[in-house]
Amino acid sequence: MACELPAKLGLPLSRFSRAELRRHALALGIVAEISGVTIWRWLREDAIRPWTRRSWVFPTDPHFTEKAGRVVDLYHRRWNGSRLGPRDFVICADEKTQIQIRSRAHPLTPPAPGRPTRVESEYKRHGTCAYLAAWDVHRAALFGRVVERASIEAFDALVSQVMRRSPYRHARRVFWIVDNGTIHRGDHAIRRLRARWPNLVLVHLPLHASWLNQIEIYFSILQRKARSPDDFPTHEAVAQRILAFQQHYQAIAQPFEWRFTRSDLARVMKHSYQRRPRGAAA
Repeated sequence: MACELPAKLGLPLSRFSRAELRRHALALGIVAEISGVTIWRWLREDAIRPWTRRSWVFPTDPHFTEKAGRVVDLYHRRWNGSRLGPRDFVICADEKTQIQIRSRAHPLTPPAPGRPTRVESEYKRHGTCAYLAAWDVHRAALFGRVVERASIEAFDALVSQVMRRSPYRHARRVFWIVDNGTIHRGDHAIRRLRARWPNLVLVHLPLHASWLNQIEIYFSILQRKARSPDDFPTHEAVAQRILAFQQHYQAIAQPFEWRFTRSDLARVMKHSYQRRPRGAAA
């Protein structure tokens, strides 16, 4: 029973708890009486925890390994089997969309001995904004801009912000690693950006592969250190915090220590397909 989905047993539940298992077993007459402790002991002995869950996503891109492999190679300064030269650069870019602008009903209270920072739970919404950023993988250089919403125009402005600078302006090649978001998706984006910047090479990640984009590492750092807890009354206040942190981080930034290789990728892919649930799309 604990290894069944409750809905298939006619119950309006998403997951079983110990109490629900006991209640259902008694209702069906499987046992005359049983304690929650006994159920807990049985489940523990068999390593069954029906109240837990784990989300999963498996590769759906038929060329996942090929596309991901190109990105992994770039992190290790290789492209099409050859070493990158001193005038080749690798940049990861993405956008954080729908950043909530919220101000608390009462100001944050700083920590004190025996007391953490206090954050008022009530807040007022002031709309949203977006942060577009680019990260030079090997030089640890950071670029970004805050806009009201992500768009093709905003992304192209970020690209221009980077490509107009030295050393990218006169580089041999500047590889831009991006996901498949609408503002830089497909061949249209490749042609659009290459027309303006002939030395730009747009490299698309496979679907469901944001974990291979190094800019996501920086986004997680930004979230932990500068945006949580949030208390910003205006768009300008959020933009000022994000860009000030960007400047602060740039002063101390070092390239991320990327150890993941093609061999690791092959192992992950093999493991993923072995664990694919029955009936999942190939």
